[in-house]
Amino acid sequence: MTWVIVIGGIILIVVLIVGIIISSSSERALVEERLGQYLDEDKKEIEREAQTSALTDWVSKKVEKTSYGDKIARDLSRADLKFKVGEYFVLIAASILIGALFTWFIGNRHPISALIGAVGGAFAPGFYVKRQQKQRLQKFNDQLPDMLNLMVNGLRAGYSTMQALEAVSKELPSPINDEFRRVVQEMQIGIPMENALENLLRRIPSDDLDFVVTAINVQREVGGNLSEILDNISFTIRERIRIKGEVRVLTSQVRTSGTVLSLIPFGLTLVLWFLNPDYLMSITSGGPVCTAAIICTVLGLISSSYFIMMRIADIEV
Repeated sequence: MTWVIVIGGIILIVVLIVGIIISSSSERALVEERLGQYLDEDKKEIEREAQTSALTDWVSKKVEKTSYGDKIARDLSRADLKFKVGEYFVLIAASILIGALFTWFIGNRHPISALIGAVGGAFAPGFYVKRQQKQRLQKFNDQLPDMLNLMVNGLRAGYSTMQALEAVSKELPSPINDEFRRVVQEMQIGIPMENALENLLRRIPSDDLDFVVTAINVQREVGGNLSEILDNISFTIRERIRIKGEVRVLTSQVRTSGTVLSLIPFGLTLVLWFLNPDYLMSITSGGPVCTAAIICTVLGLISSSYFIMMRIADIEV
């Protein structure tokens, strides 16, 4: 029975890896499908080109109609992960199963060990998506001043706003060129610039980008020297990035200390459980009320200390 479970886990891991490769290779089909909502193209042809199963398509269509499914689709788009909502749920299910089997196997085949692995597997894809979002947003914000300088130079050279955006999509590296290429593609198929920029802001929730989008929209309505406006915004954004970097360095110790100190009790508890579960279960000797009081007190102290340290390090710029 043990070998059957191990072999089944290996097969699931292989299938998961193959699914990720297939989903990554279908980037062009996914982009066309996302743009297809604005075109009069044949939906069936796009679905044939997208290399996904009928089950994940059905799940995606059902879930994306809900607010939760729309939130997941938006998070995946912000993280630049080439998954549909249905594929993401399949990934979560596979992660739960693999985590439960792994911890059950190394945790003396105890149901609580499997439960620990299942909980960790359920949250692991979400943590990865959030991490990718944060890294991509940070990289986008760092590239924004260069993008503004390129637009300013293009406008001063006689480019139109669309031509300047197209130059950004060709000259700058990822991820900013990918997002502005999407803006240019939407404008080329007839979407107004205001709506295309609003879609960009929805995909990239950046305060600095909000300044740029607002300036472009206001200039198109009331007129003015757009190159001068963007030049001033570029200077402001560069200063904000510099100040944020200094604040990040000065508060890094507090943030790291708060995170590490908050994770140490949980990590130590997991190590004790897998090494000596009987010793850890001794806290239940005082009865359920005493055990619940101990757990609530510990979680309350950890949560409050983490919240206080993060609030100290949270400095608005």
